[in-house]
Amino acid sequence: MSGKKRNRQRVNRQRAAALAARDAKRKAARRRVILIGGGAVAVLVIVFGIVLTRGGGDDKTKLDTTKSTSKVAEGTTTTAPALPSAAGKPCVAMTDPLPAGAPAVPVEVGPPPTQLIKKDLKEGTGAVVGATDTVTANYIGVSCSTGKIFDASYSRGQPASFALNQVIKGWTDGLPGMKVGGQRLLGIPADQAYGAEGRPPSIAPNEALWFVVEITATKPA
Repeated sequence: MSGKKRNRQRVNRQRAAALAARDAKRKAARRRVILIGGGAVAVLVIVFGIVLTRGGGDDKTKLDTTKSTSKVAEGTTTTAPALPSAAGKPCVAMTDPLPAGAPAVPVEVGPPPTQLIKKDLKEGTGAVVGATDTVTANYIGVSCSTGKIFDASYSRGQPASFALNQVIKGWTDGLPGMKVGGQRLLGIPADQAYGAEGRPPSIAPNEALWFVVEITATKPA
């Protein structure tokens, strides 16, 4: 074999080796890209999964909170502590200081009223209150078993207006016949007030109530 032929063969082998090495490097580079890309996807999937899991937990908490709020709105649950029933407890004298301008409430100390009590403390001289009138009145209310004031228009500095067919039965039945300018004591049994449910947090279940009501105006329905 001539020297020229051997040289050509050697050059061809070197070129082939160089091409093979270059192809190997390219394949290795492609494998690295695939591995890195696959790892990044895996990391993203894991991170996204964690975020979804945490997000799911937050959404569940919010959903539970919404349900709880709905229950409160529907009156099936309440955050206020339950008050003990006042059933059978005697009435005690008023214990709270009077708001400015409010009359004393002469609670009848002893067994709670079982029938509506109506006593005129001051006779009015104006129009007579009808059974379905809308009246304007100042009032102060006291719980029988505690002697505490639970509401008073005098604390707000102005009378309240209300239709007699939209209030507790003790007022619906207890105020007609009064005259404007008059004051009346009402002793209201629990079943004519807020009954077994009461009105938390100020009025216990089965609580009898005492009021002094002063009529300042009345308007027929």
